[in-house]
Amino acid sequence: MTDATADPESAVPAKKSKLPILIGLALALVLGGGGFFAVSSGMILPPADEEHEETVADDPNLPDVAFVPIQPLVINLGRDGRNNYLRFQAQLEVASKYEADVTGLLPRVTDVLNSYLRAVGISELEDPAALTRLRAQMLRRIQVVTGQGRVRDLLIMEFVLN
Repeated sequence: MTDATADPESAVPAKKSKLPILIGLALALVLGGGGFFAVSSGMILPPADEEHEETVADDPNLPDVAFVPIQPLVINLGRDGRNNYLRFQAQLEVASKYEADVTGLLPRVTDVLNSYLRAVGISELEDPAALTRLRAQMLRRIQVVTGQGRVRDLLIMEFVLN
């Protein structure tokens, strides 16, 4: 027999020390805590002051717009004995200087939208791809009512067929 088979204890490798793992864990905790303290105390990043915070209105990169909500509409689409309803809600994106003018014309805008949506067929309303076309048609009609250049966009918030 050989010596390796005669002494089984010498064949087992020696256990590795856990000291490097413990040192690494302790260093990670200390450095993590130090980093947190440095950031929270303002040593690395300056604290956010109320004077330096920019509001949305002061940001020169954002366009000067206002949003005018249109009253929710419920339109009866019932034809041939069927009772279908369309719930529609939208907002108008306008330049801030025209907000009061467009708000004053909301009854006309509502009338134009009611008239147009009642004339559209149910099959066209049910088509998911038609919403973009319908939106463009409604926006064009609204721009005719409010005057060219006052309404930038029509934002559809709710368009539900029941």
